Amino acid sequence: MSGGRPIRVLNVAEKPSVAKAVAGILSRNHGLRTRDGRSRYNRIFEFDYTIRSQPCRMLVTSVTGHLMELDFDDRYRKWHSCDPADLYSAPVRKNVPQDKLDIKRTLEDEARQCQWLVLWLDCDREGENIAFEVVEVCTAANRHLDIWRARFSALIDREIHESVQNLVRPNELFADAVDARQEIDLRIGASFTRFQTMLLKDAFVLDFVAGDRNLVLSYGPCQFPTLGFVVERYWEIQAHEPEEFWTINCSHTSDDGTATFNWMRGHLFDYTCAVIIYEMCVEEPTATVAKVRNQEKLKYPPYPLSTIELQKRASRYFRMSSEHTMKVAEDLYQSGFISYPRTETDCFSVNTDLHAIVREQQGHPSWGSYAQRLLDPDAGLWRNPGSGGHDDKAHPPIHPTKFSAGESGWSQDHNKNYLDVYRFESWGGSMIPNYTFGQQFVPTTLTLDSGVTRPPPLLSESDLLSCMDKAGIGTDATMHDHIKKLLDRFYATKDANTRFSPTNLGEALVMGYDDMGYELWKPYLRAMMECDMKAVSLGQKRKLEVLETCLQQMKACFLDARLKKVKLLEAMEIFFERSNRPGGDEQHAVGETVRSCSLCRESDMVLKRRPDGTFMVGCLRFPHCRNVVWLPGAVSEAAVTTHVCSSCTPGPVFKIQFKFRRLEIPPNYNVDHLGCVGGCDETLKELIEICGTGPRIPVSTPARGRRPMEPSNNAQGGNTRQASCVHCSQRGHSSNDCPSQVSNTRGNRRGRNLNSENGTDPVVCNACGTPCVLRTANTTANRGRKFYTCQSQECNFFVWEDTIDNNGVGRGGGPHGNSPTRRGGRGRGRRGAHNAADATFVTATGEPVSGRRCFACGDPSHFANVCPNRGL
Repeated sequence: MSGGRPIRVLNVAEKPSVAKAVAGILSRNHGLRTRDGRSRYNRIFEFDYTIRSQPCRMLVTSVTGHLMELDFDDRYRKWHSCDPADLYSAPVRKNVPQDKLDIKRTLEDEARQCQWLVLWLDCDREGENIAFEVVEVCTAANRHLDIWRARFSALIDREIHESVQNLVRPNELFADAVDARQEIDLRIGASFTRFQTMLLKDAFVLDFVAGDRNLVLSYGPCQFPTLGFVVERYWEIQAHEPEEFWTINCSHTSDDGTATFNWMRGHLFDYTCAVIIYEMCVEEPTATVAKVRNQEKLKYPPYPLSTIELQKRASRYFRMSSEHTMKVAEDLYQSGFISYPRTETDCFSVNTDLHAIVREQQGHPSWGSYAQRLLDPDAGLWRNPGSGGHDDKAHPPIHPTKFSAGESGWSQDHNKNYLDVYRFESWGGSMIPNYTFGQQFVPTTLTLDSGVTRPPPLLSESDLLSCMDKAGIGTDATMHDHIKKLLDRFYATKDANTRFSPTNLGEALVMGYDDMGYELWKPYLRAMMECDMKAVSLGQKRKLEVLETCLQQMKACFLDARLKKVKLLEAMEIFFERSNRPGGDEQHAVGETVRSCSLCRESDMVLKRRPDGTFMVGCLRFPHCRNVVWLPGAVSEAAVTTHVCSSCTPGPVFKIQFKFRRLEIPPNYNVDHLGCVGGCDETLKELIEICGTGPRIPVSTPARGRRPMEPSNNAQGGNTRQASCVHCSQRGHSSNDCPSQVSNTRGNRRGRNLNSENGTDPVVCNACGTPCVLRTANTTANRGRKFYTCQSQECNFFVWEDTIDNNGVGRGGGPHGNSPTRRGGRGRGRRGAHNAADATFVTATGEPVSGRRCFACGDPSHFANVCPNRGL
């Protein structure tokens, strides 16, 4: 760079206040002119300046944080527009939002008339990403711009002048790392948020917030592990069982003071042993000094201040939230009083002029005299600060940059102040007598004291920040945001001592995902992502490589979590009442697209879960379109897959992964089945015939006035069950004519009566008087055992054959042996599970099933929250 004609330089800062400060420093003694841009909040400052002997006409303006936002294409933005699983591959794009178009136009107007672009964004990865958003807008208007980056850590004269004279090129790797993080967070957050909000919000009475129709049960890859720390500590406290212990305490008082001695054993949990040892001490009370060690005790000042340590200490000593701490620190930085407040560095460079920093503070009324003594060579107090071992290579530790005895408008929170200056630590301790080796004395007090073990305390904000920092959750610039979101989303509460407790909602969500077997609430997945992002910023990994690996892993996790969504419902049921809102058929819409609606041809058919726990595939335009496919009532879990049926048309028709309750299907059927609802799946039809469903008609029930969907002509064969009876697996008769079962014609069941074999009176239903049917159970526990059930599906009569005496009365029950009602017990949490319905009925496999049953194993005798197989 050398002299010549002045060039026009467009300087862009991250905030209007920073633009004003930079312009004020660089224009001193050069004349400053101010004019409005297209945005009234982002003014333009003009002045003359020289950069490395090059005359420049400087134009300084600003953005307001990110200029662009990342979002899905319009087709995928509405919650019911697609299957949430599609969000892992849906097109995304960055665009300037409506409220920032004026800033964009200002940049375009000024860029067309300039030769250089100098970026004054914050010197971290996020700032670098914003810088490249500015570059994209400006180069679209002028592709000949020469692009430079100013690196600075404080808004003071020395830093600003030095940075503008040593411009560098922007670091695209930093920007790529943020792009990767934004896309990962968008796809994961949107998919899980839509999934759990649509599944849970309208299914339960969430009475902790008014107007919960607009409630969003958000999921964030950093937010959720942060919640996990809070819940895990809460569970540790809940699980703690106090245990009594005993310890021996001893003290000795002399003219020199009092010494308290600690038992090396600490304490004993065995009372008898403790008493024996104590009595030995009482019988021989003379103590002998076995060892004397004189040791100098040193107390070191804290390491230079990083962002995390600033937040922790402000929380511990001032009771300030991390969010408020960062707001105050940002104010101080933009006013030029402290260095950049977002830094991981806790050690000063050898090139830092620490004496100059201290000289600035000599006039302070509180610690000015201490600063003078530090600078006095004769006092010998100067010590260079210690090193915490962290250096982000971008910013120094947070430190004061200019003197202030307090500014007008400052709150008490704006004052940040070793032992003479830093009042929050002290020497502590006490004077103890001198002892010599071999000296003997009789203790003044010798007691056997008891105590009980105590649980750990709830996490304080300082503790939570430490957990996040150690696990690599978030960055120094974002941790406070994640904590704030827990409070905003009603996932956690914070008490007056800044300690966190999970809400019912927060605990239920963590419990549900924990029961799935996935540790989504643990920090490991996010910590790996953060490591990958750092590798991108260092050029060790490519952005596309990280995106592909991470999203592929999380999509598989999402699909499996959705298949196990019943775990979330079970966990929520422990804490919240079920909702009886109108339009309940829609309240469990999962949004998983199965196929396009062949009736209205305007929307998609999606998998839904009804309030009674059964599944259906219905049109999104309900009630305007009533196209529906009813699914077997024995389905406990269902999720749409990416497998497309090769038989059914028009396509694509995505197959559904079903999980059936073992107690409700015959033993020769698998509990897991990948099926198609297009009409070609014979297994699905057979299970509907056996188990029934809501309307109890064949697999597909289109809208009124249309006949049932027929199987496609090119349906593939090969199902071994088609040529044999589905009940006894024998050939030669159909399932409807099986002698061991009853025929099923339009919901009426008929079978042989008791008197067909021994001539005695038939067993009749005590509710409707209809002769009962004798059937055979196929379950593992009762295989071969015979039972009677009413032919009418409206009755719930059931009795085992071997419990009936000669008079036709069931032993151990009322006439004809009505099955007793079973109720669920209490599960984890602070609210009991709901009671089961009083009705009982018999499944196709011969087990009595109550109106409500365990989601995990199908057993009607308990609910899933107390299921003995829960953790298996």
